[in-house]
Amino acid sequence: MKYVALIRGVGPENPNMHGDKLKEFFEKLYFKNVKTVLSSGNVIFESNISNKRSLENLIEENFPKILGFSRATIIRSYDELKRIFNSGKFRDIEDTATSRLNVTFLKKGGEVYSVIDTVNSKTPKIMAELEKKYGKEITTRTWKTVGRIIKKMNENE
Repeated sequence: MKYVALIRGVGPENPNMHGDKLKEFFEKLYFKNVKTVLSSGNVIFESNISNKRSLENLIEENFPKILGFSRATIIRSYDELKRIFNSGKFRDIEDTATSRLNVTFLKKGGEVYSVIDTVNSKTPKIMAELEKKYGKEITTRTWKTVGRIIKKMNENE
């Protein structure tokens, strides 16, 4: 099955979080056809393991052993991500410089859709509110990033 690992809090300041290191890490765990998307912790891979929680645990347990950091990881299958993207949640809303469309993935399942008015609100405040409500096992991606992930997952179909 084809999956994407959405890794929370990946930043370019840590060299072990760069795409090439993450790709190598996933390959060490015997995942196939590993690709990274952007530099924000999106790793596409294939696995015969069908239990998403088992995949998350395997990845999270090995981060400190191999890369020296711990991060929450949320797995979504290709079909789930397509369903989310095709849901029409943002059908009549435009993603602009002043209005960002985001989807927050919850480790316990489900998603939270939000529109951030970048003129009147600050992203860190909104993220803090989401963490307060849902805990730290969440990660947020822009709608455009979700589209890019799906496009990359479609390659070689």
